[in-house]
Amino acid sequence: MHVAQLELGWIASPAGIWRRDDPLDRELRFPIPAYLIEIGEERILVDTGLHPDAVRDRARRYGGADVLGPVRLEQQRSVAEQVDLATITRVVLTHLHYDHAGGLELLPPAVPVVVQRREWEAAHDREAIARNFLQPVDYAAIGEQVVLVDGDHDLLGDGTVRLLSTPGHAPGHQSVRVGERLVIGGDVTHFASGLDDHRFPLFADDHAAQAASAERLRALRDGGADVRPGHDPAVLAPGPVPV
Repeated sequence: MHVAQLELGWIASPAGIWRRDDPLDRELRFPIPAYLIEIGEERILVDTGLHPDAVRDRARRYGGADVLGPVRLEQQRSVAEQVDLATITRVVLTHLHYDHAGGLELLPPAVPVVVQRREWEAAHDREAIARNFLQPVDYAAIGEQVVLVDGDHDLLGDGTVRLLSTPGHAPGHQSVRVGERLVIGGDVTHFASGLDDHRFPLFADDHAAQAASAERLRALRDGGADVRPGHDPAVLAPGPVPV
């Protein structure tokens, strides 16, 4: 079993958007990670990062200059420039925000994409799209590739990769447990400290559900697991991840 973190770009924006009570007049720059899990013949990509067009001209990509607000996007290499996507056996999406699902359009058409049913249904509901800042163009091309799961799910049927239902940040957010030691937490918390202080971003589908999901991951951390936060620049770095 081998896990590697990829770095698929950076976001720069007022700090207070991403962590409650941080100042809005201080800029925060944080990474956009994805993960490649290799187990036997399986090569599983967790999240896909930004679409290159979102960096080059997001107004054209998303239909408006201010659609992402006071956010600056940076990217040196997309997922397609770092991974041979023809070798990927399946993709798991923690959720459908643009910095996690933007690279879906770069995938070969036969790759299964595993999403929580609640997330996929919200992605096609007008009110949920607006509330969660979803960009339908990011996932419009994958309808026939989507594999829907409900709640916790044993991805390979042998316990090596387990999907954990962790809603709140997004309606059907999920985290990924690899073996017993590693948990890819996604955006349950952007920062490692969020498992304890619950200083979440200002926006969420359901902050109470997000707090409950953070408590679930905190219990795993306290039990010895390495719970990786979504975007913490003090914790995340590209390269091999111990499993």
